[in-house]
Amino acid sequence: MLRTEHDFTLPLGYVDADGTMHKEGTMRLATAADEILPMKDPGVQKNPAYLVIILLSRVITRLGGVDAINPCVIEVLFAKDLEYLQDFYNEINLLSRDGPTVTCPQCAHVFEEERAGVGGS
Repeated sequence: MLRTEHDFTLPLGYVDADGTMHKEGTMRLATAADEILPMKDPGVQKNPAYLVIILLSRVITRLGGVDAINPCVIEVLFAKDLEYLQDFYNEINLLSRDGPTVTCPQCAHVFEEERAGVGGS
């Protein structure tokens, strides 16, 4: 059975306006719409690096006791947590695994081809 939601724990955590720390969350698999529709967002059109903010706000379904995950929540995450979530997104959407391999003709070492993930991570 396909697992569409995956739990995560942020390395540092999101601190809300009341000072409450939120570390535990859930991310669902991305859909085609999740990756395509943010391209129409004015923030993404002005700054393509903003894509990761919109994308993560769409696929994170739970973050501690936060009522609604939106771009404002993702914008204030610590950089370490944002990096973690980008890597996690790439991992659960199979963007960093099972890629084509390349074999070195001299030493016969097998390398996985690097793939660009969301937000360039």
